[in-house]
Amino acid sequence: MIAGRFLTLLSAVLASVRLGSADATSSLPRDVTSGLSRDVEERAADPCATIGGKTWVSPSDVRACYQSFPVNETEKANIIEVVNKTLAFHTSVNYEKLAPPPFTLDVHEDLLRDLARIQHQKYASDYDLHIDLSRTLKRLDDGHCVYINYCYDSLFVNYLPTPLVLLTDDAGHQSVHIAPEAFTVATAEFADEVQTWQDALPGALKGQLASLSGAKVLAINGQDPWIAVDANAAIAGSFQGLGTRQNGYFASYNAGAGGWTYSLGQFAQQSLPLSDSVRLTIQRVNSTKIETVSLPYRSRFGTTGTNFTDSASYRANNCVAGDSTNGVDYYAEPSSTTPVRREDAPSTAAVNPANKFRQAPMPDTATQRRYPMNVMLDSAPQLDIALPPTLVPTDPQPGSASVVQFYLLDDGKTGVLALGSFSGDSFENLETNLLTGLQGLKAKGATQLIVDVSNNGGGYICIAHWLHRIIAGPKSTTVPQAGLDTQTRDGPLAQLIVKAIAADPSLDPDEFLLYNPVAWTFANDTKMPAGYDWLQPPVKKTVNGVADAFSQRLGQECQPFDIDAPAEALFDTSKVAIVGNGRCASSCSLFSITLAKEEGAKTVVYGGKRDVPQQYCGTVGGQSTDFSTIDSEVKTTHLKNNSLAPPDFLTNSVQGITWRLGFGIDNKNEPEEWQNHPADVNLALTADIVSNPAAIWKKVAETVL
Repeated sequence: MIAGRFLTLLSAVLASVRLGSADATSSLPRDVTSGLSRDVEERAADPCATIGGKTWVSPSDVRACYQSFPVNETEKANIIEVVNKTLAFHTSVNYEKLAPPPFTLDVHEDLLRDLARIQHQKYASDYDLHIDLSRTLKRLDDGHCVYINYCYDSLFVNYLPTPLVLLTDDAGHQSVHIAPEAFTVATAEFADEVQTWQDALPGALKGQLASLSGAKVLAINGQDPWIAVDANAAIAGSFQGLGTRQNGYFASYNAGAGGWTYSLGQFAQQSLPLSDSVRLTIQRVNSTKIETVSLPYRSRFGTTGTNFTDSASYRANNCVAGDSTNGVDYYAEPSSTTPVRREDAPSTAAVNPANKFRQAPMPDTATQRRYPMNVMLDSAPQLDIALPPTLVPTDPQPGSASVVQFYLLDDGKTGVLALGSFSGDSFENLETNLLTGLQGLKAKGATQLIVDVSNNGGGYICIAHWLHRIIAGPKSTTVPQAGLDTQTRDGPLAQLIVKAIAADPSLDPDEFLLYNPVAWTFANDTKMPAGYDWLQPPVKKTVNGVADAFSQRLGQECQPFDIDAPAEALFDTSKVAIVGNGRCASSCSLFSITLAKEEGAKTVVYGGKRDVPQQYCGTVGGQSTDFSTIDSEVKTTHLKNNSLAPPDFLTNSVQGITWRLGFGIDNKNEPEEWQNHPADVNLALTADIVSNPAAIWKKVAETVL
């Protein structure tokens, strides 16, 4: 038996040698070579023990652990039931069966049909089941509606030291390059693993990883680089527009809560152990020689995981539902006679499990939960990889804090608001800092404004309304509604939740529930009264040939704001440019769309492929939420035993949804989600401005404003 396992392992190693992969013994990382000589039998008996407690491992070892677990049919049935019943609250299930132009070719996923297929399909392992579930949801190209399992997603993250960028030369030709700053980023973030990549380089290039920075990439694994870019775009999800999903493959930056951060892009960072190595055909800077190098992907234990030592502890620590996985009755009395009131929630209710994967910093305190959110989820959580110091903008202006940074360009007339997300340390601070900073720029002579929303995944809906209002001033497009009118889906269980609250408002004395009518306004922007059943009668629609039902139209939920807005516009909106890489989602989309379509602001996407239409935003929604929040609505209204209610997750899973869908601006009777958002300008990135926010702003000021 032991001999058979050894021969199986030896065959795998020999196959790796023939393939020239990272796991060939001639270039194996130190931890793997020592593992082979240490205890082959232990590895074969428990592949998770090979990677347990380690920081860096090979992707093949991670896969061996993941694939060692057969499908648990009870867990599989539970996941599918929870997801199916939670999707009854997702506004877009039928819309996403076939999106209208310009996204018809991009969004055409029959989710319920595929879930039925998955239910009956057999899988070699639980990991294979997870990949099918995850990619099925990702085919929606909707960053609000995703399925994530902490057991696998980003437990280990695959990395390369060579993030890629798309550059344009002096003749206007675009080509893929290793980022000029690649080695600087790699040595700062991966100091403990860089030597592995140095040693993997062939011949005279061994130890010369720095010389690859800036190199033109002629082929990836022997094929045109765009084959790899588009293959990734087909499975990446998150955004409807092809151009935006292509842009996610490349490196970029973000104004993070802790400072300027660097995104490696989906080539150099994978949330699952999908690739063992990559073969790059390159032409280094100032060289005419064409060279081929193979670099191993290396898997690092991620920030979302709990450490383990073997298969049993891996599953127990990372794969089963925890205290925060499922919802709670907000007013239950777990250990005292005092109900769980809103102000006590942080100490009695677990942190929302979706927060680790939300693409915005999310304060999880009771006072912050009362503000509605619209935030994208991604299986790769945002990381605090630092933007190299030479690329960090200097001289931030008053009002700069957390995700908000203000700058004044050297021309003395162009102010910059770099906004990394629409949530930060708190709603109140964000609201105040935005006003202080913009007023400060204006006082210093700024007459035009750049708003940089690179990789902004959303946040507080009312901050999007607030920013629109203070930039554009009081007018018909900002008062009382500075955003989009919305609808929720009006399914049978949602109707029962509202009916329960309407019949007994004491079920939610602190007005914590999404379905409480006092949180909403009618289409004329007047408040709904307590006890009002606002889901009756349902508004019936036929979407892609399927009968569906929605709530009445909801008006604004943000005004009056907590603080007074200026009596006049802070900037002429025709002198405002919204700049980013297209990866502006959720509340970022709500702000960008209203300012562009209603106020005439210019929109700029940098670094997109020239022959592919660039969308300045995507994943609009209107308000997003997740299973645990919906489950809390069900439990608080005492409907958990209803046959329509989703059961508790047995697994360490997250299911996101779009709970409200915003109506369009150009077509006011259809969702904004699938209406066109073409960028006015696709700004070419050159080697001297790529990943350099200040240089990009200067170029925008000179050529767009």
